[in-house]
Amino acid sequence: MESDVDIPCPVCKSDGTLKLLSMSSEIPYFGEHTQITLLCEKCGMRQTDFIPAEERGALAFTLSIDKPEHLQARIVRGSSGTVRIPELDLEVAPGNQSTGYISNVEGVLNRFIDIIRMMMRQMRVDVDEGIEDAPEQLKKLFQLEMALTALADGKLFGDLSLEILDPKGHSIIGHDDAVKRELSIEEAENLDSGPNPLIMSSSDDS
Repeated sequence: MESDVDIPCPVCKSDGTLKLLSMSSEIPYFGEHTQITLLCEKCGMRQTDFIPAEERGALAFTLSIDKPEHLQARIVRGSSGTVRIPELDLEVAPGNQSTGYISNVEGVLNRFIDIIRMMMRQMRVDVDEGIEDAPEQLKKLFQLEMALTALADGKLFGDLSLEILDPKGHSIIGHDDAVKRELSIEEAENLDSGPNPLIMSSSDDS
């Protein structure tokens, strides 16, 4: 379903350019949900989220990546989901422009690798400019890239895990081996809850 949204684009501030797209479907382990996308036809801004049919509360899912099939485990990451690889002290928290996506564990690992490689390119510039701690930081990034690449390639199992924490309950790791738990009030309050609910408020107004 597509509808116009009668508010200015939050990015380019243009009027009459926002569209709201919604589609309901079933995802294994996640259940019935509505995928909602807010997009601007002028600047290309896009924000996607996945809204479960049933209220889930603040949840965390953890999967120890122990075997090849775990790399294909379905991931639904809502716009409020924080993704962690705790053994490597890696975390991607949602920001103001965070958007949801559907992937698998391998795809999420590749997202981490892309971020690390981007940081490595900048760090090489810092090394060339003689910044004091840049070589050590570059070495650490290289070690992280090697570990994640080995895991994504199916060469390193049993040492690392993937964790998603979502104060709104819009995220899930879809596998029987994933451990689900409720977040404490303190944990939920300390998490970034992602962008303002433009999608929901917009759909309510339209």
